[in-house]
Amino acid sequence: MDGFSPEIWQSLGLTIELASVTTVILLIVGTPLAWWLARSKSLWTEAVATMIALPLVLPPTVLSFYLLALLGPNGPVGLLASLWGGRTLAFTFAGLVVGSVLSALPLVVQPIRNAFAAMGDRPLEIAATLRASPLYAFFTVALPLARPGLLTAAVLGFAHTIGTFGVVLMIGGNIPGRTKVLSAFLFDFVQESRWREASWLAGAMLMFAVAVVLALTLIDKYSRRRST
Repeated sequence: MDGFSPEIWQSLGLTIELASVTTVILLIVGTPLAWWLARSKSLWTEAVATMIALPLVLPPTVLSFYLLALLGPNGPVGLLASLWGGRTLAFTFAGLVVGSVLSALPLVVQPIRNAFAAMGDRPLEIAATLRASPLYAFFTVALPLARPGLLTAAVLGFAHTIGTFGVVLMIGGNIPGRTKVLSAFLFDFVQESRWREASWLAGAMLMFAVAVVLALTLIDKYSRRRST
């Protein structure tokens, strides 16, 4: 690791910042969305769930193309950005965040939805008999019971953002110091036949992936122990 350039360390900081911001946004957006999907009886529920799950099956290039059309200077978001002096959200950190959130959303929503669904109606019914408001019951009963699902979602969202490549490359433009994340550096190392640096970086990302799988296993073990 001592052979890495300052640009690599800068990219590491950018990647961690992107993953952290993305994970926070995913939890804020994904938790109420998962709650609605788990509790709603609407006919639109599965249609919305299908739309959320699309990034899992869409090629990253297809998702990135539509995001570029949305965030670019001629897209609706780009036109809104121009009102505040910006020409486009593409090739910016904000654009990276938008692409990362949409790309990882299904990985965050599904574990939380499963946790809410597994909880059942009984805890909320008991809270209602104690005159707890729906909002108070959500924060004091539902969220604590869904903690394993929330932890799993946070780990998956963070790890996915760390390792994603296609979306951030097309949306971010691979600009050093601004949008160039670690996965893009690894791609460049391979393209330039810099195998030593590529091996170090790939090994570090592999160890991170192992840590993520271990964390998910421990979370699952913890949740099973609590349920019994």
